[in-house]
Amino acid sequence: MKSIKAPNVSGVGSPGRRSVFSMCGMCATRCPIQVEVEDGRVTWIQGNSHDKAMGASLCAKGAAGLSLEYDDDQRPQYPLIRTGPRGAGQWRRAGWDEALDYVADKLKSVIDKYGGKGVVLSDRGGAFSDLTKSFVKALGSPNYFTHDCTCGSNAHHATKSLFGVGRTGMSYDFKNSKHIVLYGRNIIESLQVKEAKDFIQALQNGAKCTYIDPRATLTAGKAARYWQIRPNTEYALNLSIINVLLKENLYDRDFVTRWSIGLDELSSFVMDKTPEWQETYTGIPAREVRSFVNEIANDAPKAIFHAGWMTARHLQSFYGSRTAHAINALLGAIEVPGGSIFAKGAKDVGKKGLNNLTDRIPAVKDPRVDGCGWKHTHFDPGPGILHLLFPAIETGDPYKVGAYIAYRHDPLSSLPDPEATMKLLDRLELLVSIDVNYSEAAWRSDVILPESTYLERANILTEKTGPKPSFLMRDQAVSPRFDSRPAWWIFRELARRLGVGEFFDFENVEEIWNYQLEGTGVTVAQLREKGQISLADKPVLWDREKGLKFKTPSGKIEFTSSVLKKAGLDDFVEFAPPKNMEGDEFRLLFGRSAVHNHAHTMNNPLLNELLDYNPIWIHPSRAEKLGIADGSLIEVSRQGYAVKGLAKVTPWIHRDAVFMLHGFGRTVPLQKRAYNKGTADQRLQKGMLTVYDPAGGGHALCECTVHVHPA
Repeated sequence: MKSIKAPNVSGVGSPGRRSVFSMCGMCATRCPIQVEVEDGRVTWIQGNSHDKAMGASLCAKGAAGLSLEYDDDQRPQYPLIRTGPRGAGQWRRAGWDEALDYVADKLKSVIDKYGGKGVVLSDRGGAFSDLTKSFVKALGSPNYFTHDCTCGSNAHHATKSLFGVGRTGMSYDFKNSKHIVLYGRNIIESLQVKEAKDFIQALQNGAKCTYIDPRATLTAGKAARYWQIRPNTEYALNLSIINVLLKENLYDRDFVTRWSIGLDELSSFVMDKTPEWQETYTGIPAREVRSFVNEIANDAPKAIFHAGWMTARHLQSFYGSRTAHAINALLGAIEVPGGSIFAKGAKDVGKKGLNNLTDRIPAVKDPRVDGCGWKHTHFDPGPGILHLLFPAIETGDPYKVGAYIAYRHDPLSSLPDPEATMKLLDRLELLVSIDVNYSEAAWRSDVILPESTYLERANILTEKTGPKPSFLMRDQAVSPRFDSRPAWWIFRELARRLGVGEFFDFENVEEIWNYQLEGTGVTVAQLREKGQISLADKPVLWDREKGLKFKTPSGKIEFTSSVLKKAGLDDFVEFAPPKNMEGDEFRLLFGRSAVHNHAHTMNNPLLNELLDYNPIWIHPSRAEKLGIADGSLIEVSRQGYAVKGLAKVTPWIHRDAVFMLHGFGRTVPLQKRAYNKGTADQRLQKGMLTVYDPAGGGHALCECTVHVHPA
């Protein structure tokens, strides 16, 4: 069957007022929301009060959903096929049939040449990835990627090395904690609404926050203790904390004896890593570290050392995250209120989980092109390591790929050195972007397929793990304004054209929902009533004596890891001090504000009005020596690339570093509000595309250094 229309979900065309319980799409958090609709138009968006932790709250990005829907005409409105050179901005409008046929024909050509494994898809990952994984798997390709190599990869692999589960396999009970330790985890600005509310509630309950970051964020303003640590040195700090915990017998001996292996090796390794030793590298006074360790030992086990995901991305950040989790384990702060808690799924609470689309499709036999799971045995093949794709594109080793589909992911905004990335992507025979916005990658693609906004589309159902697992729904609130389509329809139509439509034999999204819910005892109607169904009455905690389920080979917390040993990696490595920054050289750091989501929202009319520029932070002591005044124009350069921007002279950035918000410096002319405003940190990260932490797989973005001068 061939169709150029995607059916709306039932009820979308109903007249009058109605409430739709759904999930936000302004960032990757996907908070539960309530959308008020009147005569087919969204009139109000707020948090979904059926979720007690969320309430009616919404962040600035979530509130700007109305602006995305009705004020932003500078987004793709219909399929586009490129007519000029890549990146030249020469397009022609196409109908959906023509655009899908074009993409399918090109994919067939690639598959004929290289097999299904010649097709690659990158995704933001997360709640709805069962659909995209299914599409790639149906083509016979193992090459599904998320953006994690520029996000949580180091923290993810560190968590697996100790506990056997990934970073999302452990959650943090902020609300009941007595002491929260954050390494650059900017909860107040890089926010998830429920997490931010729990954090504030904890502080109101008397909890302390220790915030460790070269830059003072708004989260630092909430902290009882702020350490402006030297960039890329938190691993040294953690080793000294472990040193004090063990030497002064401040750790939870019973818990550690019961649930860990390798304590003797860890003790031996940190024997000389004293607070005095770390002070040389971090700049944090030894006496403060000793006082802090005693303080937090008193607060344990209601204590949290947040191990990422944005933990500084440098060549040893895997070990920084690994030692943060090791401290949690030493404090016995595992599976207790106020500590780190295993995220439970439906099966963990005696319920049936959602049926997966991927389970309908035969397994793929070809190995991954990035080597994850076979060449790099310690890297999780699930999300893959995207930057390892690019050497394969260049050399054809282990095999060639010919097509790349970027879905809701912009590799030219997220990966370092977009110029190098573009040159490699230009070797491919097909580059497709499926997105709501004109991303940098879309502008260089052969075809742009516009996805409907999160208010105009429904997605497949998703299961959220945590102390109280639940099923969640993103429902369609209104009909699309432009000639866009939901993702489930786009991938279904491509699959049908490619001869694998039997795996996507759904006529509408409600058929998919019913398939996912089969056997769960939950109906679509029940989900629509509140937008979510909790699978447990209260948070579930396992028995700490007999019931903890570490998924490591030993079934315990592994201070010594057989997985790392197999990969030729050490359990812990000697700290490598970063190079001193002097003269005009600085380490380049980046981060986020509370009103923008990575690089997706800079052109949103409302959010652009709130923040349309990113000044470059520099410490007064360094600025004065270079003759740089606050607000003056400066030049930042690296390896022949230079950009000018306005200086923000402030003591709230470490003297070794300059800082800028990520996502600015857009180059797509059709994004008129954001075009050429501000500085793109990724363009300054020249030569960094394949520089990464060998143990964690994440880009070592914070190893980038730049030169700064008055312009």
